Amino acid sequence: MFERFTHAARDAVVRAREEARALRQSPIGTQHVLIALLADPAGPIATAPAISSRKVDARFVRAEVERRVGPGPEPVVPGDSTEAQDAAALKAIGIDLDAVRRAIEENFGPGALQLPLAAAPKRRGLLRRSRPRARTSGHIPFSPRSKKVLELSLREAIRLKHNYIAPEHLMLGILREGQGMAVQILTAAGVDPEQLRDDVTRSLGNQAA
Repeated sequence: MFERFTHAARDAVVRAREEARALRQSPIGTQHVLIALLADPAGPIATAPAISSRKVDARFVRAEVERRVGPGPEPVVPGDSTEAQDAAALKAIGIDLDAVRRAIEENFGPGALQLPLAAAPKRRGLLRRSRPRARTSGHIPFSPRSKKVLELSLREAIRLKHNYIAPEHLMLGILREGQGMAVQILTAAGVDPEQLRDDVTRSLGNQAA
């Protein structure tokens, strides 16, 4: 039976929220989860041959997300009272946001999750207006697709008879969901989803060996 997220998987979920916050975007989408999974250049996702052979990394995906979506109108301010709703939901599946933040700062120093804010978009002229953005201050919810990815990562763990969820399971969840911006960016960059699925599954097998 499923027992818990690994520390690395928990870190990735928290990092996804911080990526959305830094990019001034809401909700937290599959693309933010992908950036978080690629944040560790020595991690199992960044080093998967299907990814590394195409030189796809967190910086590349972040730039693609900015190009496709653009930043919101203002910085996202943490600490909104409604954030407790998502925090409680995540805690129910073994992710304590506050505990993970503390652990990351203990290992990497205070402010390790405070990513630089995305630069404001350049004005294109007096008669050209940028598309309106939803306000993103305070609580940032998970999109239906990213919630589905969390659910599918659990299903992948069960399918593989694992009693934990690691970053690889999150990646498998992204691939299994198949319609989010994360997969769109990967396929546009020439990443073969089937090869990536094989790479990630092999990585999990190597850990179990």
